[in-house]
Amino acid sequence: MLQPTIDMHALRERIESTATFVDKVRSEIGSVVVGQSYMVDRLLIGLLTDGHVLLEGVPGLAKTLTVSSLAQVIQTRFQRVQFTPDLLPADLVGTLIYNQKEGDFTVRKGPIFANIILADEINRSPAKVQSALLEAMQERQVTIGEKTYKLDNPFLVLATQNPVEQEGTYPLPEAQVDRFMLKIKIGYPTEAQELEIMRRMARTTRPEPLKPVIKPADILLARDVVQDIYMDEKVEAYIIDLIFATRNPNKYKLRNVDGFIQYGASPRASINLNLASRAHAFLQHRAYVTPDDVRAIAMDVLRHRIILTYEAEAENIASEDIIDRILSAVQVP
Repeated sequence: MLQPTIDMHALRERIESTATFVDKVRSEIGSVVVGQSYMVDRLLIGLLTDGHVLLEGVPGLAKTLTVSSLAQVIQTRFQRVQFTPDLLPADLVGTLIYNQKEGDFTVRKGPIFANIILADEINRSPAKVQSALLEAMQERQVTIGEKTYKLDNPFLVLATQNPVEQEGTYPLPEAQVDRFMLKIKIGYPTEAQELEIMRRMARTTRPEPLKPVIKPADILLARDVVQDIYMDEKVEAYIIDLIFATRNPNKYKLRNVDGFIQYGASPRASINLNLASRAHAFLQHRAYVTPDDVRAIAMDVLRHRIILTYEAEAENIASEDIIDRILSAVQVP
């Protein structure tokens, strides 16, 4: 099937006019958050592609600060939900409250009715709470009583996990983790970055609120541009090769991977890798996708979608090691 003819000149002009907010967002968040450009860009990719993001990192790496700062600069409603073992689905989505005076029930909406939701330590709540959140993520709607309510647009869930503590946690099932578009791992700052963090934050006064630089309508407009970014058939074939290499590594001569993958990436991986690559190109103010865009985002799209065997765990092989081998073996167009 031939792709429709695209006016690249007109597309470049659309990108130039709609992508001006990218550098403004980076700069405004950078005035508060030090050295987390990787996390900021991945959050922007999730926002531009209507995809949710799972963040993993030890406490104190500015995950909450970055998410709340993003909500401020795009003028959206932000809600932070601390997941705990005693949290109930009604605490998240809302419930019906009986009004004795009127003799009927009224709806009290939960914190899920916002644009950006920070699900802090999502693995601390039991499965019924996790499933309520994941249903809202997938369906973009919530049912309270007999009535269904649409969630706002844009709607983005950013969930955090603490990889250190395992006691008293409820790990997300692999099939549910697949609903997150990206899983990003946040590392420690460099010495220079930590020195700057200390100088900025070692004070008792709280920083001033950030200035809004765009509106939610601008995000929705940018999403239309992102899906129109040109992707050559060779790049599409490269994405398919990467995904199928996780399912049938022997076909791609990946014998050092054989026996380590129990289940390869699902079809959601190819869809999300396509979308995320377009968004990555958009952040670079480009009207077309290159293989480098695919490679830049592949780790974040695939790391939570490859289920390893016991042999891999026994040999201390992580999904990132498998993805590195696949990226090295699959021919780049």
